[in-house]
Amino acid sequence: LGLLGLVALSDCIVIVPVTQMKTSGKTLRERRLLINFPEKHPYSLSQNTTKLRKRKYLHPLRNYRDLFYVGTIAIGTPPQEFRVVFDTGSSDLWVPSIKCISPACHTHITFDPHKSSTFQLTHRPFSIVYGSGMMSGDLGHDIVKIGKLVSTDQPFGLSLRQFGFDNAPFDGVLGLSYPSIAVPGTIPVFDNLMKQGAIPEPVFAFYLSKHKQNGSVLMLGGVDRSYYKGQLNWIPVSNTKSWLITVDHISMNGKVIGCEHSCEALVDTGTSLIYGPAAPVTNIQRLIHAVPHGPEYMVSCPIISTLPPVIFTINGIDYSVPAEAYIHKISNSLCLSGFHADKTDKWILGDVFLRLYFSVYDRGNNRIGLA
Repeated sequence: LGLLGLVALSDCIVIVPVTQMKTSGKTLRERRLLINFPEKHPYSLSQNTTKLRKRKYLHPLRNYRDLFYVGTIAIGTPPQEFRVVFDTGSSDLWVPSIKCISPACHTHITFDPHKSSTFQLTHRPFSIVYGSGMMSGDLGHDIVKIGKLVSTDQPFGLSLRQFGFDNAPFDGVLGLSYPSIAVPGTIPVFDNLMKQGAIPEPVFAFYLSKHKQNGSVLMLGGVDRSYYKGQLNWIPVSNTKSWLITVDHISMNGKVIGCEHSCEALVDTGTSLIYGPAAPVTNIQRLIHAVPHGPEYMVSCPIISTLPPVIFTINGIDYSVPAEAYIHKISNSLCLSGFHADKTDKWILGDVFLRLYFSVYDRGNNRIGLA
């Protein structure tokens, strides 16, 4: 994931840049790392561009080979900077502790509580399990800065042990999902910003660039219409535990090949590919002539131009994902399918989908906008 350059477009806008960086082949195969499905767990959005430019915050993000989008935050006094994934699939913030004993911490930036005059340790345990990784450690409180935005007395995790993050091009994760799936007794960063009146509207949005290190942004507190064309199509959230929406059906060449009777999909900025149940995903692999190669499905690159788009019909509107978007080039002749089977019955619309569609996450009305 990349550095988020802190670029303020106006006195009250924070745009978080996201950067693309080269990653190892192993990281490519750990693209599912941030999938997180914990089992236990009336305002009007303004469309006035001028008004929003004065009040919202845009934070630049960095795109790493279309696999991760990362930005920079700062924790403590004086601030210590970290590269984090802004993840709509989870709700908690954590970074490695200087006391972490795992090998992954030796290659990442670690937080030193003794160097922050505002840090408070709670001596409470903190742990999160992701799709192919986990962290455990202690819960602390400190000042967290995202560009010009400041979240005071922010709970966050300090990892003492980590698994699955050895080759990750980021230090930690900042979750942007609902508080119901956060570690008990904590409050997510975005909720804390809302509570403290730091942002004018309970809205954030992502613009994820294609194949470019720079240009991607996270918008906090409003929407900049210059980043999308047409109108936002609003989709109700299925529940208020995560950014789940209902997909009407999935089709190719006019034929329904998935979600025949509708299904749920998680809109997840922390996941690189598109995940779905084994049966329909295997069917998609067959239709695009993908062949198994270990846990992956590979496609001959020269046939990409002949492959049909996959259409996700959501709330009555078709969202096309062309082959150029769902095929990831590995070499001149070998390409990776952007679809992957998962054990869950839900679909996960990761960055393969979100690079095509500007996405807005409206906590005030519990809905997602796509354009």
